[in-house]
Formats: sequence, C-alpha cells, structure tokens
Amino acid sequence: MNFNKKFLFRLLNMVIGLFLYALGIVITMKANVGFAPWEVFHVGIANTIGLSIGTVSIIVGFIIIIIVKISGEQIGFGTISNMLLIGIFMDIILYFDIIPVLNNIFYSLTILIIGLFTISIGSYFYIKTAFGAGPRDSLMVVLARKTRIPVGICRSIIELSVTLFGWLLGGMVGIGTVISVIAIGFCIQITFKAVRFNVTAVKHESFRDTFVGLFH
Repeated sequence: MNFNKKFLFRLLNMVIGLFLYALGIVITMKANVGFAPWEVFHVGIANTIGLSIGTVSIIVGFIIIIIVKISGEQIGFGTISNMLLIGIFMDIILYFDIIPVLNNIFYSLTILIIGLFTISIGSYFYIKTAFGAGPRDSLMVVLARKTRIPVGICRSIIELSVTLFGWLLGGMVGIGTVISVIAIGFCIQITFKAVRFNVTAVKHESFRDTFVGLFH
C-alpha cells in the first residue's frame, strides 16, 4: 500500500502549522496582558470546570463541529485535526512551561506581537494544505450564511460573545485582548504577502477527496 508522497508532505505542513498556531496562542497568553477572545473563553471554562485549556479547546471545537455539520457546512480532515492537535499541542507546551510569564509591559507587548505573527505563520502552513477549514472559521461561515450578515460582522459578533462569556467565567481580558483582535488581521496580511500566499485561491477538500488523494 503506497501512500502519496505529496499527501504526506501536505500532512507534515499541516502538523507544523497547527503546532505553530498552538505555540503562538501560548506565547500570547504568556505575554500576560489579556488573552485573545477564544482563549478568554477557553480559560474561563477551564477555570470553572477544572480541565486543562487544551482539553477545553478540543471540547469546544467538537461542539462547534457538530453545530457546523448540522448546519450543512462541509467538514474535512483538517477540521478534525485542527480541533484535536491545537489543544493537544497547547497542553504539551504549557506542561513543559518553557515560556515565562512576563510582567514588563514593553516586553509583554513585544512578545504578544511575536505570538500573533507565530499564529499567522502557522495559519499559512495549515491553510495551504487545503485539508479543510478549522471549526471556528466554519462557524463564522455558517453564521454569515444563515443570517446573511457580512462575514466580518459575524466574526466580530462571535469574538465579542466568547470574550464576554469567558470574562464572566474568569478569563483574562486586557489591552492584549484588544490588540489581538485588531492586530491579528494585519499580522496575517503581512505574513501572507511576504510568502506570496493567496488564501482565496485555496479550495478545501472533503473527507472523501482526502481519502482518495491518500493513495493517488
């Protein structure tokens, strides 16, 4: 049984991308100036029910996938991998505690931006494999299709909602939360432009397409 070498290369890129994405999230958390919206939500739930943030990220991702699937959106191999691997990688990185918590505002903001660029680079490696959109991205698309509200506004609604719920549950909200919301788009744009990556040209494949391509 011979596996497609191109498939294996794409798989490697996806794993690298998801690891960098998880690393970037942890870096922004260690900056200690406020978590990004989804991390506010995940940490709030984690503190409430006593689970690790990675485990909560996986559970939330799984629930979102069910909602997205029921809503008729396509689920791919990358969707499931995103749900599982980012949470697992986050827990591993946090377990080894190799990134110190910062308390100097200048260093904190610098590290925050580094974390956002790390997420952007991870996004490039992950998205270019075309294995399927992540659960949270798919949720944004579903909301836009069901409500006919512009995607940008849908994203803002989702992120403001999870930030509010996470904050009420004890998640850390601060200047870093605001910066993350504003700056992540610019970081992604700069990164994608630097590597000449046209994200709109990517056509994500279904589970069936991925399985067929595995052996061809």
